[in-house]
Amino acid sequence: MAKRFDLLVFDWDGTLIDSTGAIVAAVQAACRDLALAEPTAAQVRQVIGLGLTDALRRSTPDLAEHRVPQMIERYRQHYLAHDHELRLFDGVSELMAELHGAGYLLAVATGKSRAGLRRSMMNTGLERYFSATRCADECLSKPHPQMLLELLDEFSLPAERALMIGDTTHDLQMAINAGVAGLAVTYGAHPAEVLDALAPLARLHSVAELTQWLRRQA
Repeated sequence: MAKRFDLLVFDWDGTLIDSTGAIVAAVQAACRDLALAEPTAAQVRQVIGLGLTDALRRSTPDLAEHRVPQMIERYRQHYLAHDHELRLFDGVSELMAELHGAGYLLAVATGKSRAGLRRSMMNTGLERYFSATRCADECLSKPHPQMLLELLDEFSLPAERALMIGDTTHDLQMAINAGVAGLAVTYGAHPAEVLDALAPLARLHSVAELTQWLRRQA
């Protein structure tokens, strides 16, 4: 079967690496440090995928603007204390190797910073599989389409030859805004019913299901 897509773009946190719990814990700990009302896990999960500043502002609405740098510093301290412990979801390494070997162009579009993505890629050993990456400190935050539009331009591809794969509505809305197909995974930050509202091509409950879908449909 001929390939339906040439470029597969993956979100990072909650899609390839199991980091949702660590992000939630770091935001809550930072709030405690600054004596702010602690958001629920569900409130933090809702903003995962956005750029860090946007995510912290939305998850802690009582955060005064002049305290945003403090919040960022405290969040990073807590998150980085456990960053090296985070692991890929089962099957991700094998999937990336298979897709790379099959000749797909692979890319990442993430709400992480460039430094954060570089560190995580080195920790997980996935860097060798990706031809391009886009980060929130270099582009407008999701769901703005800039990340995907830049990737399409870099590879001289039309939108219909690309697929965005992610675990949040921010990923799927970015795909819609860029005219790119979206594929949802439900084992990350956002629940299935919320992802369904944005009509992805499919919603998949594990990396094993994602692997099978890509083999058959991509």
